[in-house]
Amino acid sequence: MRAAVRAAIVGLGYVGVPLAAAAAASGARVVGIDIDPAKVKAVNAGRNPLRGREPGLAALLSAQVKARRLRATPDFAEIASADVVAVCVETPIAPVTHDPVHRALKAALTALGRHLKPKALVSIESTLAPGTMERVVRPTLERASRRKAGRDFLLVHCPERVTAGKLLHNLTNLHRVLGAQDARAARRAVAFYKRFVKGDIHVTDWTTAEVAKTAENAYWDVQIAFANEVALIAEELGVDAYRVRELVNTCPWRNMLLPGAGVGGHCIPKDSWLLVQSAIASKPELIPTARGVNDYMPRRLAQIVEEALAAAGRRVKGARVAVLGFAYRENTEDARNTPAIPFIRDLRRRGAEVTIHDPYARSERGYHILRDVEAAVKGADCIAVVTAHDAYRRLDLRTLRRLMRRRVLVDGRNLWSGPEAIHARFVYRALGKGQF
Repeated sequence: MRAAVRAAIVGLGYVGVPLAAAAAASGARVVGIDIDPAKVKAVNAGRNPLRGREPGLAALLSAQVKARRLRATPDFAEIASADVVAVCVETPIAPVTHDPVHRALKAALTALGRHLKPKALVSIESTLAPGTMERVVRPTLERASRRKAGRDFLLVHCPERVTAGKLLHNLTNLHRVLGAQDARAARRAVAFYKRFVKGDIHVTDWTTAEVAKTAENAYWDVQIAFANEVALIAEELGVDAYRVRELVNTCPWRNMLLPGAGVGGHCIPKDSWLLVQSAIASKPELIPTARGVNDYMPRRLAQIVEEALAAAGRRVKGARVAVLGFAYRENTEDARNTPAIPFIRDLRRRGAEVTIHDPYARSERGYHILRDVEAAVKGADCIAVVTAHDAYRRLDLRTLRRLMRRRVLVDGRNLWSGPEAIHARFVYRALGKGQF
């Protein structure tokens, strides 16, 4: 039988919750640590604190709590008995400089370091700018614990690869990159992760793991930017970028991605900058340019709203726009770095009155989210789609039309075809499509 490993998971968010549940299901005794009392209360009641569709996660978490293999607490002192500590806190960037902000990471490392037991394994799952393990993580832990990494405790970097809507699947099935300080740390970490990870675990050093994770997301960012730039060209030339994409992808070795209203989430918009900011002499150009293209898309969508309203004989100033979708990704509550925020800000700057609907995302300061889509649409001059929630695909356009003051539909996610919207008697415009 496997030994009863005791694990502490620091941070019960999109990374920590599935990790805690999966580790507990593997037979480990797991304590989740979070300073948010609502998350602690939810986990201890056997409820998933995350909203949105996460197949299998709620049932797995509930089962582990009932089996008394998983519990939660705000008390870092619980780390004193942990053989393995996984750190799953966010590592944001500053809004203007794009420099890494290590406040939350340092606070978590300092708090856990004070209670770290000898020979424990610490795994940093948070995505880090290259060099952070050596310059920030190691010295912070050593100061707080008064112990030496590699001698008194083991330290690895195993960056998460989860995606909202696929948290449990990605955690248990995808290959992992593991940056280890030495062979002993690598062996211990591989033994822990192979309890619940079916994919391969590729062992390397700290910095290579940091570069691999940030490059992985920067690569995706650049590919999305290419699709978005083609969409802008298609608009100008009066063709459909989605049809162009289909034709491009008939060629072997081509896999053009979907364009859209912008790129959000806790990874891609941030991780590209984490990689770029680590390079001083080489002065990267492609990745920042791609970031600029993707950041422009919410503004372009706001321009399309203004153009579509004008085609319907309405100025944007004073117009009521119903925004469908606030989360950055379909069928999830996750609104971190959502393109909906710059889009809504731009609409308000142009003088529009905005209502927001989302079936999952929570209201934030300045962004009140309605759960009733008909209430959001009633009296609107324009509907603008930002997020491709499945619930929106099921909407009846004729029903929506009857609720509206003007009949303008702006599609930022290709939910409807032009003929479909026009047949429902909408003035229709879409990102990436020439005018109808």
